[in-house]
This record gives sequence, structure tokens and C-alpha cells, in this order.
Amino acid sequence: MPYSRTYALQPQQHQLIFQLITFKPDTPQEKLETLTSLIDGGVVANNPALIAIVEVTKEVSRGSPDFFPIKPEEFGRFLVISLGTGSSKAEKKYDARVAAKWGVLSWLTKGGSTPIFDVFMQASADMVHLHLSTVFQALRTEKSYLRIQDDRLRGNVSSVDIATKKNLDHLVKVGQGLLKKPVSRVNLDTGIFEPSGEETNEEALIRFAKILSQERLLRHARSLHGHGTANSR
Repeated sequence: MPYSRTYALQPQQHQLIFQLITFKPDTPQEKLETLTSLIDGGVVANNPALIAIVEVTKEVSRGSPDFFPIKPEEFGRFLVISLGTGSSKAEKKYDARVAAKWGVLSWLTKGGSTPIFDVFMQASADMVHLHLSTVFQALRTEKSYLRIQDDRLRGNVSSVDIATKKNLDHLVKVGQGLLKKPVSRVNLDTGIFEPSGEETNEEALIRFAKILSQERLLRHARSLHGHGTANSR
């Protein structure tokens, strides 16, 4: 399940790592006597960026000492880094005219992939990104939202379950190359990623790291002086 501060504060809800690793249900909802009912977090929130914002908003609303008493809708004070796992969306492997003639079986499995799963997961992630981009751009705080994703993966490197050394090494190279690429933002009219031309992903991450480091130092200083902690943004 996606991270939740409430969940983290309830030790009785925790599962041992070996239990999670060896848990192989026949269905996502299967229950075991020794385990809580578990559903893959990707099913609930394929792009958890929105979940993260909701969790912080809840803490603000509850008067958490970690944050100044700001209004929940003041997204300008949020810093969001959304890291995608990569996809082959740009490959355009499905043709709508062909898919219109598919039956149930073809939607479940076609050409070594699962079309209905691919469409659902990709659409979910894209809509979350589009919504967040719209909000941050409307508030003119687009630099506070960083989405790093590569939609041009091909072959084995685009798979989420091929963990060979060769494939993992290839993914590392893809990630290193992605750092050097310019930050991309979604065009709200077309929904397509476009380079912003302002900075690279690496430079943006360094900028975020400096802001977060300064925030941590500020919180630590306030804590030492007995004033609790507060969010400077």
C-alpha cells in the first residue's frame, strides 16, 4: 500500500519483510491468517505523487508542528519530486483500429503483453501528472513540481520484471542519461511532455536537495531552541 503517516504510526499493522517477499496470493484480495489483507500499491496509486500531497495536507489540517498553519490548497508551498519507472508509451504498440476488433482474450494478453493492464496503469499515471501540472502551473509554481520519466524505453529495458544483471545495468545507463536531459513539463493543451529548456534533471534535483537541506537545518535549529518544528515554505 502507499506510504501513510497514519499507517506508519500503527506498528500492529506492519508486516515483516520476509512475509511480504514470500507472499504470493492467487488473487490481489487473498487473505492469510498471519497477514493483513494486501493489495499492490501500484493498483491503488500507480503514481503516488498525489497520495504524498494528500498526506501532507492532512497533517497540515491536523495542526502538525512540522508545518506552519497554511491552507491545504496552498500548493505553492509544496515541493514534489515524482520519479517514474519508465515506460514504452512512445512505442505506440497498440492500434485503436485493430484493438476495436479485439475480444476479451486479446485485451488480456496480446504480443507478450497485457493491453488492458498497460492502458489502465499508463492512463492513471498520466492523469495524476496532468492534474498536478495544471495546479502548479496555474499557481505559477511549476518549478516546485519535478516529474522525471522516460517514455521511450524499448524491449527488455521497458519490462518491470526482468531483473537480469544485463537489464539492470542497462537501466542504470538509462537513468544516468536521463539526468543530463532537460526538465520536461506537460503541455496542458496537448498532454505531451516538452523540454522546458531551463535546467537539466540533474540540476533540478540539486536545487531541490539544497532547499530540503536548508529546511532540515531550520527545523533542527527551531527544535534546539524549544520552538518545535515548522515548515519555512
